[in-house]
Amino acid sequence: MKRRKFLTFVGLAAIAGSLVVACNGEPTATNPSPGNPASPAATGEELTIYSGRNEELIGPLLKKFEAETGTKLNVRYGDTAELAAAILEEGQNSPADIFFGQDAGALGALQTENRTQALPDTVLNKVDQRFRSPEGEWVGISGRARVLAYNTQEINENELPNSIWDLTEEKWRGRVGWAPTNGSFQAFVTALREIEGEERALEWLRAMKANGTQSYKNNTTIIEAVGRGEVEIGLVNNYYLPRFKAENPNLPVAHHYTQEDAGSMINVAGVALLDASDNEEQAIALVEYLLMPESQQYFANETNEYPLIQGVAPSEGQVPLAEINSPGIDLSNLEDLEGTLSLLQKAEVL
Repeated sequence: MKRRKFLTFVGLAAIAGSLVVACNGEPTATNPSPGNPASPAATGEELTIYSGRNEELIGPLLKKFEAETGTKLNVRYGDTAELAAAILEEGQNSPADIFFGQDAGALGALQTENRTQALPDTVLNKVDQRFRSPEGEWVGISGRARVLAYNTQEINENELPNSIWDLTEEKWRGRVGWAPTNGSFQAFVTALREIEGEERALEWLRAMKANGTQSYKNNTTIIEAVGRGEVEIGLVNNYYLPRFKAENPNLPVAHHYTQEDAGSMINVAGVALLDASDNEEQAIALVEYLLMPESQQYFANETNEYPLIQGVAPSEGQVPLAEINSPGIDLSNLEDLEGTLSLLQKAEVL
């Protein structure tokens, strides 16, 4: 991505509030301790982290890292795009050592601007190559899958669509819900553009609108609507339904995955070591900590996100990553929020 496009991407952080609703319901932690993982050697050093993941979620893990290593963490929490903009504007004067982005697109954008540096193979190889930078300059920490949530009382399994394109058919008129102003939906549309091209993505958006797709403000309200039968299918992220099921196991909603299209894409929250950092050793120790089995189990158990290392199972009821036929895509290429917002406006769904 050229610098002009990146500047527009991060500049959107200042205006996106009128168009973009954040994932709203980014997973929140309920248990502050992921266990007692073996700790990296104590350093007595300091690290500065710019975190697009909220404090309620990631704060407990970072505090545990501090306690176990002696490394003091200075954490600036905020919107992922705004923090990426700050890193760019601060240049080599940036105090940030680590950028913790809520989505891979922001990580890829900083990589494109040469603001990241390569992580060691010992770190990168902990995670499947689908969930890290091909150039080795960022690595996923936790994953989230796009799914179709459907009402099990209204739809038989043999009726479920194999493709998001099936949802444009007459049989689904007025029966589907989406959230065009939501950040996770916009990441999905960005993936659709990357996989199928601008014209096909526009065609799908227009066809869905013409088919009476119902709009909601976020994933939570979609699950609620599906549960009460207001719509029968909703396009959401995987970690919302388990929260509802924990409160109401009889909620008549289940997950369905499409086959190798953007409807089953897997995005990640991940970290990058920034080029201006003088604390590479401590920064790498933090990344290793976040990829330890106990920390990964924390994400699985407490937020219902996908752990990204081998040997750690997802939360109960979640389809294993290996069984999801997700599309092949370089997640670094999901940085063009500007293009996605323009396309949504062109399709008149924003």
